Formats: sequence, structure tokens, C-alpha cells
Amino acid sequence: MSKLTLPGLIDPHAHLRDPGQTYKEDFYTGTCAALAGGYTTLLDMPNNQTPITTLKRLNQKIKIAKQKIVCDVGFYFGSLGNNLNEFSKVQAKVLGLKLYLNETTGNFLIDKQELEKIFLSWRKKIILLHAEDNAVDHVIKLVKKLGNRVHFCHISTASDLKQIIKAKENNLPVSCGVTPHHLFLTENNVKKLGPFAKMKPPLRSKKDQEFLWKNLKYIDVVESDHAPHTIEEKGGDPTPFGVTGLETTLSLLLTAVSQKRLKIDDIVRLCCQRPKDIFGIKVDKQTYVEVNLNSKFLILNSKLLTKCGWSPFDGWMVRGRVERVFIRNRKVFENGKILVKRGFGKVL
Repeated sequence: MSKLTLPGLIDPHAHLRDPGQTYKEDFYTGTCAALAGGYTTLLDMPNNQTPITTLKRLNQKIKIAKQKIVCDVGFYFGSLGNNLNEFSKVQAKVLGLKLYLNETTGNFLIDKQELEKIFLSWRKKIILLHAEDNAVDHVIKLVKKLGNRVHFCHISTASDLKQIIKAKENNLPVSCGVTPHHLFLTENNVKKLGPFAKMKPPLRSKKDQEFLWKNLKYIDVVESDHAPHTIEEKGGDPTPFGVTGLETTLSLLLTAVSQKRLKIDDIVRLCCQRPKDIFGIKVDKQTYVEVNLNSKFLILNSKLLTKCGWSPFDGWMVRGRVERVFIRNRKVFENGKILVKRGFGKVL
């Protein structure tokens, strides 16, 4: 079997940088990169240069997106706990609320009391969290107390996943995602990649990575966490956190299939079915991706459509090339070329 047809992939974790930092990426270049990688739907994070924490900013972002996108895009709202009055105005326009509980500097970005207020104020839709270590435990306790649905983004350690597995076994409404960089890279790659390996969460040990692979059945989503910065920025000081991922994720996963580490059904579950169910996305049966499973190729920075023009997987030989992409029965991508005009995509 050399030809494979997959449902259009859904990436619930992308940073398209528009508006505010369009020299890194914008709605057009980011969605072009998505199509090249087999993604037909992206969910864009709210941590723009000016964070999406008001209805006015959200509406401005949606207006810009409608003019540029070539695949479908949905949005999240953001909060530091000081905009609870905005929640009721925006819930119908977004797919969830994203919170950053980064404890790496010793404190929550949002303190624990604020977090409970946010959970009480946002009840109808899912809450996504950047949470590591103690923050995971705290959120799970809050879910047990209040019952909110939560999704843990980019889980990267055995200890964090163990906590989530326990919560799932206790039937708590939690889901989680992992990134391709945590599945395919470890801290052993940092020396070679240098600043291009700098991300949050950081690359982990081989032992952590092996635990993720062994427990894929507990992981709901592979999310690209596409977080572009220019090559110049990545070489600067301080180096910003983030790597690209939209164009390489599917081919990396298909390569794992060829190595018997994964099954096609796993890809459908992790990149199509579970993201659809978790985030409540309506899909069209005439939205699909055609892949040549036998096509081997080198990932090359020079061939990427992302505006920032680099990947941590530059030089990797992978197997499984996206040949054609259809959205609502319209051919939108074929053999490296975008076939629709800006604005073809829909805002969810």
C-alpha cells in the first residue's frame, strides 16, 4: 500500500504570530505550512504580542484571519485572571481558554487563588494549560473539586504523564497532548541543535521520551506547538523559546509507522479523532489528505513554507509525503503548491 487517505489533520496548538509579529509568521504563511503538512484545521493560541484577553482584540484577530487563511482556523481566549468580565462575551467565538502556569521561575504566572476564580468563571468550554511539575498536581486537584474539563498541553515528562494517567483512571475530565519534538528529540540533541533546541517545556531525557512512547494510549493528541521565530532571533541573546512543527509532524509520525513504532490508526486517533472530540470541531467527510507512504525525502529548511524557514528536523530522512489536500472537496494543495487564494479557509 503506497497511497493513503487520511481525514484532514487537526492541530489544536499553533502560534501563528498574527497580529503583532508577522515577520515571524502570519495567517497566510502559517496556514500554507499547515496544508503542506496535511493539516486542514488549526487552533491558534492567544499569547500574541498583545495577548487576546478582550473581545475587541479577539474580533480584530478574527477579522485579520478571515482575509488571509487558506485552511480552517479556530481561536482560544487568554486570561491572567483580570478579565473575567470578558468571558461571557467571547465563549461563543472561541474553542477554549488557554492559561499559562509556568512554574519554572518559581511562581505561577497565575497565582492559585486566581486560578480557582478563573475555573469558576469559565464553565462551558475546555481550559487548556501550560503546566509542569507541581502545577499539574494542583490543576488535577482543582478539576476534582470543580469539575472543569481541562487539556494539558505538551506533556513531556514521565512524572507529569503519570499524574494524568492516574486522573484519567479516576475518571476525571482531563486530556493531554505531546509534541513531535518531545517524541522524536531528547536532551541528547541539544548540543547539535544549539539554540534551535530551545523550547518550553525543554527537551527531556531518553527515559522520559520512552515513557511517552510506551504510554501513547493515554495520550490524546499529538500537537505541533508550532512556535516560529526567525533564524536571527534564535541565534540571538536571549534566545526565544519555540520551534516549528506544522510541515514535519505527519511525516515524522508516518516514518514511525514504517518503523513499526506506531500504527496508522494511532495517527488518526491522535491527529484527527481525539482533537475533533475534545475541542468540539465539526468535520467534513470531503476534507482529507492523500499521502504517498513510499515517498522518502529529506526535510530541508530551504523547502519549507513557514515564513521563518527552519526546522529542528532539518536534514532528517523521513517517509510519507503529503501529495494532495482537499477541504470541502476543493483541492487546496498539490505537490508543494497552494491552489487557493487567501481567505479560502473558514474561522471556526
